[in-house]
Parts: sequence; C-alpha cells; structure tokens
Amino acid sequence: MLEELDALIDEALAGFPKLEALLASPLVRHEEKTAILDRVFTGHASRLFVNFLKVVSRHGRLDCLRAIRQQAHKLYQEMQGQVRVRMTTATAVAPAQAQQIAAALAVSVGRQPILETVVDPALVAGAVLRIGDTVYDGSVANQLQQVRQQMIDRSVHEIQSRRDSFRNPAGS
Repeated sequence: MLEELDALIDEALAGFPKLEALLASPLVRHEEKTAILDRVFTGHASRLFVNFLKVVSRHGRLDCLRAIRQQAHKLYQEMQGQVRVRMTTATAVAPAQAQQIAAALAVSVGRQPILETVVDPALVAGAVLRIGDTVYDGSVANQLQQVRQQMIDRSVHEIQSRRDSFRNPAGS
C-alpha cells in the first residue's frame, strides 16, 4: 500500500497536476471522483488501494494525500522500530562517521534511526539533531548565542545592582 501511495503521489500527481487539482477540488462530487479513480487506476493499482482512495474521497480528503502518505510512513517506521533523525552539521559527515552516530543513537533512543543529514554552514561546528519533535542543539552557533545571552543577562544584573546601590546607600 505504501509503495502504491508513493507511486500515486510521485508519478501520477506530480506528473499530472491537473489530476491532483481535480481530485482535491471541492467542486467535484464524490461520485464523479469515484468514476475518475476507477478509470485512471483500475488495472494499474490494486483493488485494495483503489478502494482506499474511494474511502478517502468519500470523506472529502483527497486533498490530503500527501499528508496521509507522510503519516503512513511515520506509522510504518514506528511499527518497524525505526525513528527518523535529521542531523544538521556545518560540513558534510563522512559515511563511516554517520554510521557511528546512527549506532550511538540506536542505543540511546532504543530504535533504529533513519538518518537524514543536512549541511548548514551557519552552524559553524557541532550538530543539531531532530528526533521527532525534540531538538538537541549542540552547534557552536547555539553555544555562542547562549554565552552571548549569559553575558547580556550578567550585564543587566550588574547594572541593576549598581543602580539599586545608588538608590539605597548603606547607612542612610
């Protein structure tokens, strides 16, 4: 089913944007969409998949096929004991190093990571890991920002302390 859903989106919808617009249109009735699905996909997709598309159409959600695919892949990966990890670094990571990182992540998260690497020179050095909705920022850029904020906070505190000592001199 996932392969058919991927093929539908990557080949049929991407290759024929008018088909996607037609299926997503609220102006086209469900019955018309069902007839279109039958004509276009019968013989090219499994009966189960065509029926799935008809159910999605009946609920008025053919405009959500890309989101459905994304969620279906996420659920499938969870069932397989996998987790998607996006690792952003300042420079490209060597494949051997990426394997070591994936092995360490597998131990710490308890699932097999599917590692996606992204290069962002603005990080300066270090890495940012995104595992689901959780972000672990170990970049030098983030550390520099934290040091900068700490310096600002200390300066503000020092200024306020001195101001307060002028307002309330000792012994007055």
